[in-house]
Amino acid sequence: MLIRRLPWTAISFAAPLPFCFGATNGLPIRKQLNSSLFSFFCSSSGVNLPLQPGHETDTRHSQSLKPGLYLVGTPIGNLEDITLRAIRVLNSADVILSEDTRHSGKLLHHYNIKTPLMSYHKFNESHREQLVLRRLKQGEIVALISDAGMPGISDPGTELAKLCVSENILVVPIPGPCALVSALSASGLPTDEFTFVGFLPKHSGSRRKRLMVSADQTTTQIFYVPPHKLSQFLDESSSIFGDARQCVIAREMTKLHEEFWHGTLGEAKEVFSIRQVKGELTILIEGKANSKVEPPSDTELESELRELIAGGESLSTHSFIM
Repeated sequence: MLIRRLPWTAISFAAPLPFCFGATNGLPIRKQLNSSLFSFFCSSSGVNLPLQPGHETDTRHSQSLKPGLYLVGTPIGNLEDITLRAIRVLNSADVILSEDTRHSGKLLHHYNIKTPLMSYHKFNESHREQLVLRRLKQGEIVALISDAGMPGISDPGTELAKLCVSENILVVPIPGPCALVSALSASGLPTDEFTFVGFLPKHSGSRRKRLMVSADQTTTQIFYVPPHKLSQFLDESSSIFGDARQCVIAREMTKLHEEFWHGTLGEAKEVFSIRQVKGELTILIEGKANSKVEPPSDTELESELRELIAGGESLSTHSFIM
C-alpha cells in the first residue's frame, strides 16, 4: 500500500502501483519519497507524473480552468480551512490579487503555491481595475483573495466583480470560510432570517442612524467590529437597542482561543469595559420581539361607541364589527 501525503491530510491508496499515486487527478504531490523512486515507479507503469512547481515545465494549467475572475475563499484563522478546489485554482491562476501580499504569502507558502501575487486593496483597487481588466480580456486566469474569508464581503472585490459582469467576463465564486456564517451558525440566535450589516460608518451620526434601523428589525443583526472600537459599539448599541437585548460576541473563530460570549448588551458593556480583546469581532444581536396586537374587547368597543355617540357622531357614518 502506498501513502500519498498532502499538507492537510493523509490519503491511503489500495490501488495497484501503475496508478502512480493519483497522478491523473492533478493534485500536487509532496516530496515525501525520493524522486528517483517516483521515476522508477512511473517509468515501469508507463505513467508520467505531473512536475512540481520549480521544475522546467509549467504545469499550472493542467486542469484547464476557463479564463476569468475567480473569487477564492481563504481561511479566517485556521489554515486547514481551505478547500481542495481553492488550492487547485490558486495553483492554476496566472496571478493572485491579494489584500495584503505579506499575509497571503504565508498561506501560499504553507501550501507550496508559486503563483505570483499582486496587491489589490481599498487604497489601490480603482487604479488596479483597468490593469486587471486588460489581463482578463487577454484570456488570463485571475484569482482574488482577501486576508480572510470570501472576497467582496466587507473586503475588496465587489467593484471588480461588478466591472467584470458588465464586460461579460466570467466571474466564478470558489466557496470558502466566512466569518458571518460561521458565527451565525454557532450563535444560538435565529438563523432563518438575518441582516448582515458589516462594518458601521465612521461618522457618528450615520452610525447611530444605522443602529436605529437595526434596532427596529425583527431579524438577527450581524456586525463586524474592530477590537479598538468594541467599547464604542457596545455603548451606542446598548443605548439604542436597550441593555436587555441578547447578543453574541464571536472572537478568534477557528483559532486556538476561539470564544463565543453570550449575554445581554448591558452585561457585555460591563464585561468588556475592563477586558482587552484582540482580533476582529463578529457581533450578533437578537432581533426585536414581535409585539402582538391584541384585538379590543367588547367592553372597549362599547365604551368607544358611547363616546362617539356622546360626541354627536352618527352611527350611519361608522362601521363597527361587534
